[in-house]
Amino acid sequence: MIGKVIGAFVGDRIAKQTKGVGGATGAALGVVATTLLRRMSLPAMIALGAGGYVAKKMMDKNTGDTADTASPATTTTAPKANKIAA
Repeated sequence: MIGKVIGAFVGDRIAKQTKGVGGATGAALGVVATTLLRRMSLPAMIALGAGGYVAKKMMDKNTGDTADTASPATTTTAPKANKIAA
């Protein structure tokens, strides 16, 4: 019972940050997610997490939202050394 209430609360919070999902829908998804996670085996949970990680990386790669690329505004150049005339 407490797990369902916590799942509904978390689902509602996630729904507020996600487009296209309302508060009640998010709460229902949170309850369903906690029920599914409780019945899933550990290897299935690991596979689901790894699959989500790979899917996120592929979506970021396709949209160009990678953290590896630096914008020109954030790149710095080393100052040139001044030559001293002797």
